[in-house]
Formats: sequence, structure tokens, C-alpha cells
Amino acid sequence: MKKARVLFVSQEITPYLDETFVGKISRKLPQGIQERGKEIRTFMPKYGCINERRHQLHEVIRLSGMNLVINDVDHPLIIKVASIPSARMQVYFIDNEEFFQRKAILNDKASGKYFDDNDERAIFFVRGVVETVKKLGWAPDVIHCHGWFTGLMALYIKKYYSEDPLFADSKLVISVYEDEFPKALNKKILEKLAVDGFAKKDLKHISEEANYINMMKQSLEFADGIIQGSEKINPELEKFIKKSGKPFLGFKNETEYMDACNDFYDVVLEEVNV
Repeated sequence: MKKARVLFVSQEITPYLDETFVGKISRKLPQGIQERGKEIRTFMPKYGCINERRHQLHEVIRLSGMNLVINDVDHPLIIKVASIPSARMQVYFIDNEEFFQRKAILNDKASGKYFDDNDERAIFFVRGVVETVKKLGWAPDVIHCHGWFTGLMALYIKKYYSEDPLFADSKLVISVYEDEFPKALNKKILEKLAVDGFAKKDLKHISEEANYINMMKQSLEFADGIIQGSEKINPELEKFIKKSGKPFLGFKNETEYMDACNDFYDVVLEEVNV
């Protein structure tokens, strides 16, 4: 029996950025799942504030070189990788000069204003992950997403890449955190997603406004399993999750979450394969 494969996609991972709750989970969980006998791959954006020399990032030439079309504009995709020796795991980084070379993560440090192109950056990131996994020829059984910046992954896997045999059996698990962002993403996000062939019915949750709540609902709509990543999450999302009836794992503390997530992946895979 082959090992189950889990693809971790996160908006942040410790130690590459200042430690956050999402970053810490995204660093420890892949290691724990690998130690429990599953194969893993881990991806995050290569924000410009990440110190490449300190963390020994290097470009993977064989994976780089393709262009992704976002809103009818070509953007070169660059793949970098770094190792965490103590964990025997690698982290792949999605990079692009226009989207990720600025010395900040999601908002301007001076003004605090969120970047107007965070929608395109999020689209580029999730598509970059999928295209890289395709190049690797590595078919994931579970794709586990962490943070709202990964929120469009489920939509793309279930719709845009629905005919791709590599992802035919992939199940989406979404962790919901207390990571709300202010206001809403660029109003033209629907037009940009329409370029990739998404119909209005596919985007019903963000049709009015691509704010945090709606982005997460859009992600959860196409999820196969949902995990409460933070002890507290938005009450509106709690209601939405309960109403969905999808497999759900409640919040687990540090001593419980690795075994709980490992078991939850198996539950999701069993449930959808019945």
C-alpha cells in the first residue's frame, strides 16, 4: 500500500518569517505528518523580506521558467527551495519579481495599507503551486491549505484543474484561523478570475465583495474537510461550517493536533472513497 501524500500550502512558515500561530503550525505539522508515515511537500510564497542567504534558498532551475497568465498578463514563475535539516523536510517557495520582491508580506509597513494587488498575488501563488506540483509529477492525496492567502486553491483544484489526472483524487482540507484582513480585495478580482474561465456560480460567495469572510466561504465551498486551526474563529464562519455538514475537526492543542490531523486526513480520504 502506497504512502498517502499530503501537500501543505501555507501563506507563512516559521522560521522564514516572524513567528505567527499559522507559521508555527505550518512548520511543525508537515514534519509531524511525515514522521507518521505520509509523504509531504510544502509550499509558501517567497516574500521579499525573506533572507535568502541566511535561510540558504536556491532556485530550482528545472522547475522555474514557465509563465503564468494572470489577468491576460504573463508573469514568470520562479521556484526556490530551502531545507530544514532538523526536520528532514524541504520548503518550496513561489517567487516572481513583480509580486514578491517588495520588502513586505501583505501590507505596506509604513502606512499599514494592504497591497492593491493581493488578489493577483494570491492567484499567482496558488496557480504557481499547482503548476510546480505538476512538473514534479507528484499527485497529492490531500491538499491542506493554511491562511486566507491560499483561499483560492480549492476553487482552482476543483474547477480549473478538474480535468487534470494528477489531481483527480486530491481532497482539499482547509484550516480556518483567526487571520482576518481589513476591508476587501481588489474589486476587479471577479474579472481576473473570469479570464481563467470561472463562471458566476463558481464565485457566488465573493460576487458582492471579496472580503475575508466571503473569501473563506469561497474556499470552504469546495473543501472536502475543514479544520478549526485557531481556538477562536469568526462566528459567521462557524455557522457556515456547521451548515455545510462537511467532515470537521475542532480545535486541538499542541499535544493533540498532529495525531488528530493525521487521523482526519484518513477520515476525509475514506469518506470520499466510499
